[in-house]
Amino acid sequence: MSELCDVSAVELRRLIGRKKVSPLELLDSCLKRIRATDGAINAMVAMDEKAARKAARDAENAVMRGDDLGILHGLPIGVKDLQETAGLRTTHGSLIYKDHVPKQDNAMVARVRFEGGIILGKTNTPEFGAGANTKNRVYGATGNPFDPEKTSAGSSGGSAAALAVGQVPLATGSDYGGSLRTPAAFCGVSGFRPSPGLVPSERPVSLSPFPVSGPMGRTIEDLHLLLRAQVDSDKIDPFAGADSQEIPESLGHVDLGSIRAAFSTDLGCCPVDADIASVFRSRTGTFRSIFAETMNAHPDFENVHETFEILRGLVFVGSHRERLEKHRDLLGPNVIDNTERGLQYSLGDVAWANVEQTKIYKRFLSFFNDCDVLICPAAAVSPFPHSQNAVEVINGETMPTYMRWLALSYALTTALPAAAVIPCGVDHLDMPFGIQVVGPNGSDGLVLEVAHALEQVLATNAETARPIPDLAKLAPK
Repeated sequence: MSELCDVSAVELRRLIGRKKVSPLELLDSCLKRIRATDGAINAMVAMDEKAARKAARDAENAVMRGDDLGILHGLPIGVKDLQETAGLRTTHGSLIYKDHVPKQDNAMVARVRFEGGIILGKTNTPEFGAGANTKNRVYGATGNPFDPEKTSAGSSGGSAAALAVGQVPLATGSDYGGSLRTPAAFCGVSGFRPSPGLVPSERPVSLSPFPVSGPMGRTIEDLHLLLRAQVDSDKIDPFAGADSQEIPESLGHVDLGSIRAAFSTDLGCCPVDADIASVFRSRTGTFRSIFAETMNAHPDFENVHETFEILRGLVFVGSHRERLEKHRDLLGPNVIDNTERGLQYSLGDVAWANVEQTKIYKRFLSFFNDCDVLICPAAAVSPFPHSQNAVEVINGETMPTYMRWLALSYALTTALPAAAVIPCGVDHLDMPFGIQVVGPNGSDGLVLEVAHALEQVLATNAETARPIPDLAKLAPK
């Protein structure tokens, strides 16, 4: 990789501001990379090149006039296909919306445009974001850049894959049970799940804090740039606007030698493939000594699986009950399964789950009295074939639901964390391996700082550096 589209987002923005790189030149580089790779991975699913080119031309003119420039000025952005984009097809990965062209951006996309981001295209997602395998009946499957027959995970799989091959320097994602974190790990890029409300979004069920929008990039420094454009206090999100969730304008202010880090292979409650557990112990063994203090410990996640399933069911019933009644034939199995299981729960079940989630949240906060961050694997398994809907067996144990293999991420979701994923070399099958750096609600700035500093350390070791896909293997035949 040696093209303009492979340069970091932070450096590209700096060069654009100094009139060293033209937004049009950068757009052409991204489009060239899309043509060279998307036939193999199917990450960028809807585009309006004419509109993007006009936006890039306007961005170039603004630079030449000496206008004040936004945080993202001139940078092409991939937008997850769950997020509405004015004038650009937005399907939510569903046949119900296969021809849907919104008249206006959602609030987060509008902020990205306001800060100068150029919406280049939509990135693929499973139907309504349900499932950690990016495939749907509108666009098909998104392949992993390191092996297109394997999954890029989901539901932000299109964004992660597009970033990994340089189709765009930045992309948006969203996260419920790991929808942003798992794809980042599977594709060898970085992702950040912010505390609820830091990036305001239109929630399907207004009082559920679990779904969040967030940034994705090839590095923490890059995604931090996008996050700065996404952050707002818009009360469209009832959790928005807390001062404690402010993030720094720049990174690089934390000394890892002052940080207390807890390490956990399985959070004490999650199925994790034995080989992945071994890789995690080996990789983390190369850098544990850089912290002021380390410990092997995990929060208390008692009853987390039942709690998450019930509260997830509440959101699915609220979001999809009417669609299930009117359009069942157009829906995929994940949406149907989650909604039907949600309908089986009683008011008593939901009340119990809310109480248990509150207990988990409080215990999680208490855990950080003895450490600053928690580090654990980002995914329980190596990337698997996208022809397979989900992971069915781990270490000989059959998973009770299609979600259980995602417990490493959804257990944390239940505690409302700030969580960053950074690449950490490759696993036992030579596929990307990622780790999570996690803090409690409101610790976004610290988590980003620690993840950024740790990423710099990992980059100096060939065993832990970010893996790069072989573009030649993705070229059109």
